Parts: sequence; structure tokens; C-alpha cells
Amino acid sequence: MEILYKSTRSDSTPITASQAILRGFPEDGGLYVPTSVPKLECTPAQLAKMDYRGVAYEVMRLLLSDYTEEELKKCIESAYDSKFDTEEIVPLRKSGNAWYLELFHGPTIAFKDMALSILPHLMTTAAAKNGSGAEIVILTATSGDTGKAALAGFAGVEGTKIMVFYPKHGVSSIQERQMVTTVGANTRVIGINGNFDDAQTSVKNLFTDKALVEEMARHGMQFSSANSINIGRLTPQIVYYVYAYTRLLADGVIEEGDPVNFVVPTGNFGNILAAYYAKRMGLPIGKLICASNSNKVLFDFFTTGEYDKNREFVLTSSPSMDILISSNLERLIYHIGGDDPAVCAAFMKDLKEKGRYTITEHMREQLGDFVSGYADEEQTAQEIRTVYMGDGYVIDPHTAVASSVYRRYRSETSDGTPAVIDSTASPFKFEGSVMAALGKDTSLPDLELADKLSEVAGVPVPKAVSDLKDAPILHDIVCDRTQMKEEVRRFLGLTDQA
Repeated sequence: MEILYKSTRSDSTPITASQAILRGFPEDGGLYVPTSVPKLECTPAQLAKMDYRGVAYEVMRLLLSDYTEEELKKCIESAYDSKFDTEEIVPLRKSGNAWYLELFHGPTIAFKDMALSILPHLMTTAAAKNGSGAEIVILTATSGDTGKAALAGFAGVEGTKIMVFYPKHGVSSIQERQMVTTVGANTRVIGINGNFDDAQTSVKNLFTDKALVEEMARHGMQFSSANSINIGRLTPQIVYYVYAYTRLLADGVIEEGDPVNFVVPTGNFGNILAAYYAKRMGLPIGKLICASNSNKVLFDFFTTGEYDKNREFVLTSSPSMDILISSNLERLIYHIGGDDPAVCAAFMKDLKEKGRYTITEHMREQLGDFVSGYADEEQTAQEIRTVYMGDGYVIDPHTAVASSVYRRYRSETSDGTPAVIDSTASPFKFEGSVMAALGKDTSLPDLELADKLSEVAGVPVPKAVSDLKDAPILHDIVCDRTQMKEEVRRFLGLTDQA
């Protein structure tokens, strides 16, 4: 069955998966969603006998139905190879009453590698399939991890350029250093004076700037996105939920058909949305536990039915979740609104004009799969200590937010359903916060602090961090959000200053 994609905001003609990946998102400013959600064709027991690549193919072929078997398998094999430091790709680690799904074994030690290792291959394949001779310009806003993962995926890829904007004072020092040391003539990294929401909103505006898009077209270029707004990012994320379930099955923790809860540290809502789609595809998921940090806009939404971004923006130790506009929530709003683009567009119009919207009671009734919670900075640090004191396992602040929320959920509900917590980043990416939480000396420079964390955690310093020690800074531009368009034009050679 062919799965097509349509906009969340209009009744425009549906397009193929490869076309949706190539475009990034629709001209009307919405997001692409599948016209129907296919069911898994292999049973969990059958999938449990496969490795990660095998599971990836069986899941992704259903949603990316216009890719041939040869094309898709080539993309998967190219993505999930020796760039990951473990053959399992995503190992499960039992600690306390939960299993931690370690999504950080890729080249930039964050979960974004799971999708951004394959997106360049999906995108260049899509360009060839659709006869596009245009150079693909990846334009991305990042709250810390997407940026480097996208840069790692697209650097040096023929026929592409990639430009990443990040909040200058809103990422960890390791995150920033990873980005600004990126090599590749087709890359550009720029810090902005503002937060992630400022960067993300401005990037969306650039995508829909008709004058800029037409100017690029005249020069043989077209925009696409590496953010989770691109369904080429979202689809690969569904895979690791299916894979995690099948590992618990293979290990005898559960029997086929038993439910599993998933706990997801959540900012832009893409990661937990992938779990939602996995459940709709037939994976036996119990609860989807949405964990927020002090920027608890999603916790408030699930608690009250009102999404309101009009609040103080808090910089936390889990910066990838420091987000007040959760873009991927739009896809969920579309689905619980009856797959009605007019309904979704009205809510998004309210968000843009008023900064808030309130869903109907009927829509709230469809959120029964979700549970929400949040952890403040003190609770996050305490969770890092608690998990470490339990069995010496060290987790990063984002994972700690989810772990803390789950600990309280289990205590309050006595729900003994096996739970998998998304461990979205290596603790080495946030070593200052982790070492401070553990009561260790943090006065050393970051890269020396990594060696101390290695001693504490009993694991080697990841190559992604150790390689930074001698890496020169290659990107040092900082601008205001009002200057982002001109920086894009400069990078693309559309000004005399290029």
C-alpha cells in the first residue's frame, strides 16, 4: 500500500514520501503527515530475530513506500555502520526499575544521530528519484544536538549545503564546540542573540519567504530541513521504539503482546511523536510519558488542554528541551482534531497571533495514551545522583528529567508495566552539569573534565569529545535574528559579500 503525505493545514494534493522528504515542509507552513498509518506486517517475535538494520527496514518500508527495497536498504546500511560505537546501535541498560535506551552511540553522542545518519541518504536518493537537479540547502535551527548531528550527516555530501543557527548562550559548551569546529566547505554555523524559539521561528519564516525561495530557484537551489519537522527525520525515530520492544521480548522480560511504557524527555515533541506513531502502527505500548524540564509548556498542555507559550523562558541544564514552541505537537493536534486541516490551521493561527490555543474536550479525550510530568533543576540533579548511587550508572540531564518523572509516576500510580526511558544524550555532552550534580570538582576546563567524568562513570571518553581537544574553531559568526536572512543569502552567494 502506498503511503502519501499531506499538509496539516490545507487540503493540498498529497505527495509521495520522497517528495515530502525533499521539500521538508509544505508551502502553507504546516507539516507533512501520512494520509494513513500502516500497521506493522511482521510480528514482534519475528522482528526480535532481526538486528537493528533489519527492524529499520521492516518499519521504514511501510512509511517510505515509494523507495525501492534496494534504495532503502542501501540508505540503512550506509547510516547504521561503524560510525556507531556499538554493534547493537541502541543498547538497553537496566538500572533500578527501568531500562534505559541508549540512543547516544552515534558520531555526535546524541539521539539525533539515529535519524540524521540516514536523512542525507534518504534526501539524496529522493532528489535522484524525483529528477531534481537543484542543490539542496539544509536550513536548521537547533537547541543543541540537531545542529551537530545534521552537520555530521551532510558535511561533504555532494549537491548539498547546510546552515545551522543556534542560540549563542543557550547550549552547553561541548555542544557549541562540536558545532563550531565542523569542517566542510558546504557547512556554516551561526550563533544568534536569542533563544531556540527565536531561531526556529525565523527559520520557518525563511522557508516560506517567497522572494528568497524564488531567488534561490533562479540560482539552482532549494530549501529542505533536517529538523524533526521533516518526515525523513521522524520516520527513522519510530524504529528504535519497535527495536526496544523486541529486545525486551527477546530477553524474556515480556511476552508478545505485553504492553511497555516509554518515557521520553521532550522539547520539540518529535521523539515522543515517533513513539505515538509506533503505537498506531500496532506496537503494544501502554503509556507515553512526556517528561518536561522547567520549561513545562507541554506538561501544562496535557494537564489543562491549553497550549500557552506566553511565559518566561528558562535556561536549564537540559538545553535541548529549553523550548516553548513544540513544533511537532502540530501533528498530534491534526490527528486528534479528526485529521482536519482547517481545525489544525485555526489552532496554529491562534498560536501565531495570540501565543496560545485551547483544544476541545473531545480532543482532550483522545490524549489518554499520554501521561505528563516535569522535573525542575534540583530534581534533575538529584536524579543524576540517585541513579549513580544505585549502581554507578551515569546519565545526562535530559535523561535525568525523564527518569525523575518516571520515578514519581511509578510511586504515584504503582504501575509496574515494564518501562523504557529514552536516554537521549551521553553524559559527556553535559559533563559540567553531571559532575556538579555528583558533587565533583567542576573547575577544570571542559575537555579535562571529560577525563574526570570517565573515571567516575567507568567508561572511556567518547571519540566525539576527545577529538575536540585539538579541533580549531572554524565558525565564529554571531548575529541577531533580524540578520538571519542576510546571512543565508551571503552563505549561498546571493550577495556581493559572499
